[in-house]
Amino acid sequence: MFCDTEMAGRIERMETGAIVGGVRVGSSSVGGFSQEIAGGAACFAGANSPLNKVVGVGFGGVPSAAQWAAVEAAYAEVGAPVQVELAHLADPRIGAALTARGYQLASFENVLGMRVGGRAWPVPQSVEVRCDDENSVDIWLDVVVDGFAHPDDEGVPAHEEFPRDILATVIRDMAAAGDTHRYLAYRAGVPAGGASLRMSDGIAALTGAATLPAHRRNGVQTALLSTRLNAAAAADCELAVITTQPGSKSQRNAQAQGFALLYTRAVLVKDPA
Repeated sequence: MFCDTEMAGRIERMETGAIVGGVRVGSSSVGGFSQEIAGGAACFAGANSPLNKVVGVGFGGVPSAAQWAAVEAAYAEVGAPVQVELAHLADPRIGAALTARGYQLASFENVLGMRVGGRAWPVPQSVEVRCDDENSVDIWLDVVVDGFAHPDDEGVPAHEEFPRDILATVIRDMAAAGDTHRYLAYRAGVPAGGASLRMSDGIAALTGAATLPAHRRNGVQTALLSTRLNAAAAADCELAVITTQPGSKSQRNAQAQGFALLYTRAVLVKDPA
């Protein structure tokens, strides 16, 4: 599957909208902000939040030096580093400008995608997946947060770790923002994993998938992935996307289902100190 700059821009705009929505849901009491910059947004949702980052830049023009200075000042005011997630299909002048401003490469993340029309994905019979939208968010939240708290060792490790309470707050806020659907996977009647699905502008973003350690390597991730792909196809989405750590088990599972690597984001960080 080929990804051009137009497709990457659509995906980045969807991602930006989701991050901004999460910030708006949960940051009013902590001095959070979201500032538009060159088609993307600089976001802050409270100390140590995973939503503290600049996303989506590079598909709506090249930020000026004054715009970067304003963003850096906003993060400096709240004592947070500036973290930019920059797609490799974005305007290359942005990476050069950030390097000149003292940003350092911290990590990468992969964006994978696939066409979803005209297909059906089988769900392993050993796993039952239920849409959890009508039930209490607490069970789903506990499962997802506990799964994220014990990441797989496979692949390139994430460059950040977050306290459980902050992670839970962000996941809850993101689930409450926009058209997001929650899914719980069960093995032998016991919650084993959870995930979410967000759909907008013909794109289905498969997000927040996590499996409890005791239930890994038993088809839980495959069941959650297949169920959400079927839901995306039923909603007439044309494209499904998923973001993974390079070389991770999640990337392996996604590619086994037919996902292809669309592009990579470089994570560039500048400390206010």
